[in-house]
Amino acid sequence: MKIIEPSFEILRPKKDDGIYCLQIIESAARISHRSEEMQTEDSWKRFIKAVVLEHGDWSVTEHISSSVLFRVDRGITHELVRHRLFSFTQESTRFVNYDKKGSFEFIYPSGVEQFPTNSTWCAAMDYAEKAYLQLIKDGWRPQDARSVLPNALAATIEVTGNLRNWRHFLLMRTSKETHLDFRLVTIPLLEEFKKRIPLLFDDIQPGARQIDNMKLPR
Repeated sequence: MKIIEPSFEILRPKKDDGIYCLQIIESAARISHRSEEMQTEDSWKRFIKAVVLEHGDWSVTEHISSSVLFRVDRGITHELVRHRLFSFTQESTRFVNYDKKGSFEFIYPSGVEQFPTNSTWCAAMDYAEKAYLQLIKDGWRPQDARSVLPNALAATIEVTGNLRNWRHFLLMRTSKETHLDFRLVTIPLLEEFKKRIPLLFDDIQPGARQIDNMKLPR
């Protein structure tokens, strides 16, 4: 049994692609007024601020997508997939045979005391792992043996969506009401989006009430 921390990795856009993404958004947005010839190397700064942030035309941010790879527990993946406008590919307990993968990976809940080496929780994870392995040994298929696995089992899920979807997601999932385990990845993710893609996420404040976040443009 192995205990890991939840994590994420932004696959796209790359660290140096943020300005290019905003230039693409500007290029697409200028089509409506046929002002393509007015775009310059740095006109995105004024244009994005005027058209998107101040005028509220967030639809143009749908022309750029981002993909994020999460490693979180299966309770959090259940919450992730509720954001239906994203595309998801998730590690499948039907097809993955964990007997062949070596040690199981579990994520300890962050809302309780610091991880203890001897606890009821550890005993439960150990029992679930041993039960699964015994069922596989007894000839059960992974899709049947998985029924004994807990929400704490770590799972990898890739999530892809346009920048407007990511903005809405981060408004909702960095809020005060968000599950603590979810916030362990969404708050650092928000800060990384702010670094990579200027302007579009700067007004989102982690820990704000969701009702206040929902008053912001999205």
